[in-house]
Amino acid sequence: MLELSPEQTLDYFRRSYSSVDGLWFMKVEEEDGFDKALELDEKVWQVMPKIQARAMKTFLGKKSGLDALRECFETKLSLDGFVYSVTADETSFTVRISHCPWYDKLVKSKREHFGDKIANRICKAEYAGWAAEFGCAFMFNRPGRICSGCTDCELKFQGKKS
Repeated sequence: MLELSPEQTLDYFRRSYSSVDGLWFMKVEEEDGFDKALELDEKVWQVMPKIQARAMKTFLGKKSGLDALRECFETKLSLDGFVYSVTADETSFTVRISHCPWYDKLVKSKREHFGDKIANRICKAEYAGWAAEFGCAFMFNRPGRICSGCTDCELKFQGKKS
């Protein structure tokens, strides 16, 4: 058996993960329409962050609280291929995403016109799920989002400092 580099392994799993997400969505859309597919996708992304956050807590040896959320969430964003910056204070942190690989997939498939509708449900569900797993709150600040034509997305997480 040939060995893959860690980068190749990460790329393989990242592509598989995002492909499965897109494929099942398109198959449901073919059968039952876009709105039904989006409804089911939202339900999936209400559960998936729990699985991801719990795994990341285990991998990084973290518990709950704002600091643990920030460290785990930054690792998740990096693994998923996001470009972002973080600012933090005692009770919150803000993530400013300047490059979203999920939006890139919408553009590549010529479906970017669905971006804002998808983000309004899926991003909210996903990021709120992450925050909840650490005992924190999430707000999707709306001065703009990448999928609505802005240069970045702004995510704000609040909680008790651990």
